[in-house]
Amino acid sequence: MNRVRSAINSMIKSERYSRFTLQPAEDGERHIEVKLSDEASETEDPSGGSPSFRPAPPRQSRNTICYLALGTLLIFVIGYLLGYLSHRETRVQQVSCGKETETDAPLEVTPTAAAATVEPVEPVAPVPDVQMDWEDVTQLLAQKLTSQAFDKTLGDFDLPRRSAGSAEDNQLANRIFDQFKEVEMDPWTDIHYVQLQTPDSKHPNRVMLGSDVFEPTGYLAYSGTGSVHGKLVYGNYGRREDLDVLHSKKIELRECVLLLRAGIISFAEQVDNAAAKGAAAVLIYPDTTDYVADTALYGHVHLGSGDPYTPGFPSFNHTQFPPTKSSGLPKIPAQTITANMALALLQKIEGPESDASSGFKGGLASVSYRLGGSENITVEVNNVLVNKEIHNVFGVIKGFTDPDRYVVLGAQRDTWETGYAKATVGTSILMELAKAVHEMVEKDGFRPRRSLVFASWSAGEYGSVGATEWLEGYMSSIDKRVISYISLDGAVMGRGSFMASASPLLYSLLENTMKGVKSPLGSGTVYDMGGKSNWEAKTLRPMTMDDPAYPFLAFSGIPSISFHFISPNTESYTYYGTNLDTMEHLDYQTNHHTDDMAAVAAQFAGQMALRLVHDHLLHLDVSRYSGVITKAVVQVYGRINQLLQSGQLKEVNPNWLNSARGSFNRAASSINTDILNTDVNDKEACRILNDRIMSVEHTLLSPYVSPVETPFRHLLLGRGAHTLASIAETNDMEQLRTQLALATWNLQGCANAMVGNIWDIDEQI
Repeated sequence: MNRVRSAINSMIKSERYSRFTLQPAEDGERHIEVKLSDEASETEDPSGGSPSFRPAPPRQSRNTICYLALGTLLIFVIGYLLGYLSHRETRVQQVSCGKETETDAPLEVTPTAAAATVEPVEPVAPVPDVQMDWEDVTQLLAQKLTSQAFDKTLGDFDLPRRSAGSAEDNQLANRIFDQFKEVEMDPWTDIHYVQLQTPDSKHPNRVMLGSDVFEPTGYLAYSGTGSVHGKLVYGNYGRREDLDVLHSKKIELRECVLLLRAGIISFAEQVDNAAAKGAAAVLIYPDTTDYVADTALYGHVHLGSGDPYTPGFPSFNHTQFPPTKSSGLPKIPAQTITANMALALLQKIEGPESDASSGFKGGLASVSYRLGGSENITVEVNNVLVNKEIHNVFGVIKGFTDPDRYVVLGAQRDTWETGYAKATVGTSILMELAKAVHEMVEKDGFRPRRSLVFASWSAGEYGSVGATEWLEGYMSSIDKRVISYISLDGAVMGRGSFMASASPLLYSLLENTMKGVKSPLGSGTVYDMGGKSNWEAKTLRPMTMDDPAYPFLAFSGIPSISFHFISPNTESYTYYGTNLDTMEHLDYQTNHHTDDMAAVAAQFAGQMALRLVHDHLLHLDVSRYSGVITKAVVQVYGRINQLLQSGQLKEVNPNWLNSARGSFNRAASSINTDILNTDVNDKEACRILNDRIMSVEHTLLSPYVSPVETPFRHLLLGRGAHTLASIAETNDMEQLRTQLALATWNLQGCANAMVGNIWDIDEQI
């Protein structure tokens, strides 16, 4: 820059006006003459003429020209930059209103306008997310879930046989994967290597009494194996109270073979109760009071869920884990027999007759249902373990606000035999729901806030093996992100009545959904099917251990539900779990309206799921747990006071547990208060509040027990010495002291987790 400036100054100095002269012209007029002089050497023309212009020497002239060019270029660049900057300052910036304008061209500003003061443009509030009304959501769902659609889907998934890990099971998994892919649901597969137990084709299971030899086709997976010989005893359903009746009749249960009828409690619980009394083996048959036909029974006797040879951890690669067994595996043989086989045994059994008041008498003709205890019988179980690769298949519809929070809908696809009601209907509902919600998002503008995950499980017949292995494999993330699990297994078992098992957090949602889904009977709603008064007593049933939703609730702490449309005056489908579970038998139970019932069941599950992903705040009612907890605490309170008065227990204060209950109720009330005071348009506030609500179920899992020994860790709905129900029944005083202390702090910890801020934690205990 200095060199350029010097060149310009040199140029100006070398040629400048030095003086003005007036010279007389030849014509007599005067002319003004300007003389340019050189500062370096100002000389006169030797001829004495008038002053003349003299150029600089040649070398200096060339340098001057170069510097002049550089100076001109610099001036041009500086002028361009100044013009550009001044132009930007007068430009009016456009305001985005959340929608793209037709053109992004800048506003033209005239010089006059540029000089004038530009008035500020008022900011425009962003357009809020357009959320579909709930009525529109339910109408769209009902339009897409029609009986015509199910008529085809039910036929597509009705396969003759698809046992877990078989070629048929894997082919069906691939078909589901492809269908998820067609509707762009980003499908993925979860693979596990599990150990399943099956009959030995070369050495069939046998039952022998005298000259009678039976080789049943049904069986119970995970039974103890071997040959057992003992006295035959009839034990009704095998409940604890049934076995207490036998004890009161002086019937010896140790080393006996118990003959039980199926029903009321699970196969696993029947065998566990028998083993606790010292029985050597168990035979289970379908009595005509509970089943309508002579049929083989299939099931499992693992008092737990998942692969019993990888308890508490996933079976991703069983070869890398140390050999271990679940504590819920029975040590005694167990086998199912048909009703006709049981009839032959009961006709030969001796011993005292059962009392009519005891409820031991079933429906088999020409049988007095004697209690036995004198005839010897042999049971031989030769089941073998097999390694199987199973595939769980998933598809997802992602949420638009909180995609990392999801509601899971799941259905088992494997069966022992046909499994029409048990697997075909549930899988069909799963697929039709996935297609319907996808269309609502892609074509109708539905925008779920949270994600929906659709899961097809394998090895469900062996005790929710596929689902439990998934839970074990991803426990660290699943329990904090899964809002709820909705089971579709056995959703249609008849027509005319309705029942459900659920976490108390879902009671309010269940009630509202019953009022929002039309009755399959043609008038009213599902809520009207059981009568409007006292709906809980008529609809709700305790969730049993063999319920497919139970591992999600009691093992993982996820609010879960299973529901069933059933025939009037019944609570079960008599062909469920048998080889007679076919399309024809289910059509008979639904009065040939299976496709209509499947559509209604899909709408019911869909409304529950969409409500959980649609609303700003989760539709989980924490206050519904207060009554359940109070009832359980009252039972413990009464038991402890009884023991204190009798002198069996000392220095134990039941008020500790009652104080924890009070903390829970206050925390639940604070959540409800915050719900009323929360701006639902504040996404961050809603997310914080939703996380508090989601913490309830998970923190009711006891952190003080091992998932290997006690997998169902839920304080209220689980199974084991840690539960409040067990504390209220135990006779072990030392165990009562310890478990009471742990249960008290478990409940207090749940209350603390529900509090919004750590400085608001209730420490009154």
